[in-house]
Amino acid sequence: MAHNAPADPEAPPAGALAVAGLPLKPALEAVLMVIDQPATEEHLAKVLQRPRRQVALALRELSQEYTRQGRGFDLRLVAGGWRFYTRPEYADAVEGFVLDGQQARLTQAALETLAVVAYRQPVSRSRVSAVRGVNCDGVMRTLLQRGLVEEAGTEPETGAILYRTTNYFLERMGLRGLDELPELAPFLPEADAVEGDSPEGIPSFDVDDSGDSQTDH
Repeated sequence: MAHNAPADPEAPPAGALAVAGLPLKPALEAVLMVIDQPATEEHLAKVLQRPRRQVALALRELSQEYTRQGRGFDLRLVAGGWRFYTRPEYADAVEGFVLDGQQARLTQAALETLAVVAYRQPVSRSRVSAVRGVNCDGVMRTLLQRGLVEEAGTEPETGAILYRTTNYFLERMGLRGLDELPELAPFLPEADAVEGDSPEGIPSFDVDDSGDSQTDH
């Protein structure tokens, strides 16, 4: 009677061998189509059983190919990982389809608050409120719920909670890091005075905060 030989415990699983034998670029495209956040080169290399350098090269070649071909989507390295994005020139078409007449954008108050956090981080709610000139508790809760900002410890002098932007913020903004934020100087010539205590030093965002003079909702 024949007996099966015991399996080699160190042998890679059959599925891993199958994945390693797939053409790399189509395999990358298939994986990137189903992710909901940027995937790192290390993770993709592990999943596809390939060297990281080989995966990194294939990703960059794919990105260049999409650009040369004039595709409506782009493959970008954002917030430490790779993900498909639609190209800016097709934003109107995408927005019309996704929103379908619904308002899904952040309010002006939330955008202002997010901008202050992005440029002054880590920053407390009281400092954000001082810069904006209104109470920002409501919009800070909204930004926290949407995953755009997060807690970043406490202020040593006061014990107030500090806030910073998240990797999700970088992803949504299409930035590799905070060093890619545009310079404030051309838009806020008095920005350096924000650190002072004088209300005159607080830059104006020149927005209508009607109904927002006491608190944001």
